[in-house]
Amino acid sequence: MRPNRGETILRELASKNQLRLAYFRWAVVTVPLILLLGFASGRAAPSGDENAWFMALDKPAIMPPGWAFPVAWSILYILMGLALAIVINARGSRKRRPALAVFIVQLLLNLAWTPVFFGMHQVVAALVIIAALIVCVAWTILLFWQVRRTAGMLLLPYLVWVCFAFVLLYQLHQRNPDAQSLVPSRTTDQIEIR
Repeated sequence: MRPNRGETILRELASKNQLRLAYFRWAVVTVPLILLLGFASGRAAPSGDENAWFMALDKPAIMPPGWAFPVAWSILYILMGLALAIVINARGSRKRRPALAVFIVQLLLNLAWTPVFFGMHQVVAALVIIAALIVCVAWTILLFWQVRRTAGMLLLPYLVWVCFAFVLLYQLHQRNPDAQSLVPSRTTDQIEIR
């Protein structure tokens, strides 16, 4: 893909080392920010093995061990932060703004999923969110790819993981049609007055 006029001017004004340094400055901000947001979403409601409701669910055979989720999400959030830094740093690209807008939408969906599933025990709503997330992640990859191919490639593992999560969640829903009633959610008043 030929660089556009804005990219050519930027390259003429800044050396490759200066552009690389600008990318690293963005990455130092975006990677910890995405990790922090993901961690905060995960802490909004106890998740994984810390969640009594989740532990009571009948899980499918494809369910990974509990330790795999924080490891996978940490890696995916790092890759997301790096991809975001690449796109933010691509100042000459006309596709940059739409790519960043769609990235923000998919990130908001991502962050909303954990409280909806683990906190409110809303499996069907979580399925809808994750389906919308798959569409937004695929759209983000397409737009990031058009800005910088490397940024799009960095998000491919994220798309694969979210698709796997959808299948996993669908199987959880099939095996636990009454999942919402297994354990009271955090939003339910648990004080019994006699």
